[in-house]
Amino acid sequence: MSSADEVTVDTVERVSGTGIPIRGNDIDTDQVIPARFMKVVTFDGLGQFAFFDQRFDDDDEEKDHPMNEDRFRDASIMAVNANFGCGSSREHAPQALMRWGIDALIGESFAEIFAGNCLALGIPTVTADHETVTAIQDWIDTNPDGEIDIDVANEVVRYGDEEVAVTVEDAQRRALVDGVWDTTALMKSNSGAVADTANSLPYLADDD
Repeated sequence: MSSADEVTVDTVERVSGTGIPIRGNDIDTDQVIPARFMKVVTFDGLGQFAFFDQRFDDDDEEKDHPMNEDRFRDASIMAVNANFGCGSSREHAPQALMRWGIDALIGESFAEIFAGNCLALGIPTVTADHETVTAIQDWIDTNPDGEIDIDVANEVVRYGDEEVAVTVEDAQRRALVDGVWDTTALMKSNSGAVADTANSLPYLADDD
């Protein structure tokens, strides 16, 4: 069996971890990752530049920002507000968040392209109303070491003694739960079938 045949696509049925609250509506992708940090060959190392201009002043001194607080250093679930990820379609934004350590986002709403770019990385973007999201953000502030569990399959978030309903867009939920979100890995895992199909096509077959 070739290494390509051994490729598997992970399912994402649930995500658990501690949280970090990022408050404010209409946080765009330029805030998530400033354009000057996008001149890279690979996405490696982008995590250190996530929210850079919100975290540091012109002298690279730290500002007051949740991502600079020790209590949130190991957070993997980001709680945000409305229209998060708006602006440009740069895929560097979710790449930077993932490399900082974020595995999932809970928010009031997400820009469609940003949510799609998150899905391509296996990062759920689940939504809830303003009151629910604010309650989660407030709880995280008080319980930075508290565990949050996002049940993607059943559209439920559990934290503390609370269990709240959230929404996972249908196509996103199916892709994550069925393990078809990573199209590159999916093609590699089916490379044998792809090759067989290609060989059966007369216009692709080698001439004798």
